[in-house]
Amino acid sequence: MKKKAVVLGVDIGGTTSSFAFIDHDGCCLAETTVPTLPDKPAADFVESLCKEVRQSFAPFTARYELIGIGVGAPNANYYTGIVQCPVNLNWDDRVPIAELFRSRFDLPVAVTNDANAAALGEMKYGVAREMRNFISITLGTGLGSGIVVNGEIVYGADGFAGELGHTVVDPAGRLCGCGKRGCLETYVSAPGLCRTVFSLLAERKEESVLRKFSFQDLTAKEVFTAAQNQDCLALEAFDVTGRILGIKLADAVALTSPEAFIFHGGLSAAGDLLLIAAHRSMEENLLQIYRGRIPLLLSGLPGSNAGVLGAGALIWHELKK
Repeated sequence: MKKKAVVLGVDIGGTTSSFAFIDHDGCCLAETTVPTLPDKPAADFVESLCKEVRQSFAPFTARYELIGIGVGAPNANYYTGIVQCPVNLNWDDRVPIAELFRSRFDLPVAVTNDANAAALGEMKYGVAREMRNFISITLGTGLGSGIVVNGEIVYGADGFAGELGHTVVDPAGRLCGCGKRGCLETYVSAPGLCRTVFSLLAERKEESVLRKFSFQDLTAKEVFTAAQNQDCLALEAFDVTGRILGIKLADAVALTSPEAFIFHGGLSAAGDLLLIAAHRSMEENLLQIYRGRIPLLLSGLPGSNAGVLGAGALIWHELKK
């Protein structure tokens, strides 16, 4: 009996990483989560992960053939296969992540950053399956984006295109972790939402349950819960966040004319609390020729394995070329 082809999808995070064996239709076998070992060298992590991969795949070798590896990682460069200066990982500035996997499995390996992997996963397995032009946005600790044009991720000249989160809202605005001021992700992200709450608390006198939280203790989840309970300052914080997001979405439309924006990540779980204001703001700032035809959609990928599905979609996409 001919073996069924599967690929290995690997999603590398700051504290934990996940992998699964994924067939062409997006079915996952043996999804596993392992510690990323952020304080150890990258080679140690890859060696440990590959050992887990071999053990996990052993029961499937009679029926399945592993034909490639896709890796989603922070600051991973699609062109070079190198992870450069990864955030939250005490690795070298340039880690040849593709080569580390290739040397252990002798299989085709493709890498990209996690936001691009999410876009590819959405195109192959999610709500963008009928689309060839869209922008995928991940809202979490930061704002990541993957831009798809004519069915291909936009990587740019050096592999780092698509950083919508580091376009500038206000040149004199909030300090960003990247060193610039006023980046979009300092306003539209989980921490950005909390910063907006504290700005409103300082400027307004209305009663709010959010006044009992310190800056260190407040989370986006607390703001979301307060907004669901009709807390006026929480609702205003989401409205401000949505308005800012909408302005930058309108800018992105002018550059790429997407069929849709697709949202992933923890903050996107706020749904209409964020997206209604964002859509209204986007429409107000669009050129007339774009108005009324670009929806804001939530991801169609299951949250628990969206990362590995995206990494799997990456290598399936490469093998198809």
